[in-house]
Amino acid sequence: MILAAGHGKRMRPLTEHTPKPLLMVGDKTLIEYHIEALANADIHNIVINTGRLGSQFEEKLGDGRQYGVSLRYSHEGDSPLETGGGICKALPLLESSEFLAVNGDIWTDYNFSTLSHKPKSPCHLILVNNPEHNPNGDFSFSDNTLSNDGEQRYTFSGIAVYQKEFFASIKEQAFSLAPLLKQAINEQCASAEIHYGQWYDIGTPKRLEELNQKLKANVLADLE
Repeated sequence: MILAAGHGKRMRPLTEHTPKPLLMVGDKTLIEYHIEALANADIHNIVINTGRLGSQFEEKLGDGRQYGVSLRYSHEGDSPLETGGGICKALPLLESSEFLAVNGDIWTDYNFSTLSHKPKSPCHLILVNNPEHNPNGDFSFSDNTLSNDGEQRYTFSGIAVYQKEFFASIKEQAFSLAPLLKQAINEQCASAEIHYGQWYDIGTPKRLEELNQKLKANVLADLE
């Protein structure tokens, strides 16, 4: 599942008429990088949740055939369900009891194919080193132990594998995923790993421009 229903308020004015995952990064949209990476990892059934301006996703991506995948959409309209509520609404479209979820507003070189070998905990989180905009991190991870408190802290990448049962007790329609993750960590029902490769949270126009400049520099370096 690709989470793409956010309003992208911090990305204005770029998101006034375009959903954030459909903004261009290099020569393609942000969400197309995810779709291609998932296809390369032999993940071909993908659900995308959409919110404001959601019809643009189907107009751009269609049924996914051009990418070698099958795309289905969970439309939320203009009333955001947040990360947790968006996943819960989309659960009937997710055929497997276990599924991968990835935020649509990140850019990464993470290899999704490795997730098939991970522990079968109710939720398995991919963590990254803390970026400048989140210096204190989200969770502590040391000696393969995930906790909410601790000195060695990392940032949640927005990539995770969940068991459907993880959301079985949820009653609210709209809710943030963060409290649910913290509860699972306290109950020792979550596992994690650290991704040391490239990862960018495209949260502001400045970060988008920085990523485009880095990609352009890499292309130029390859041509030299």
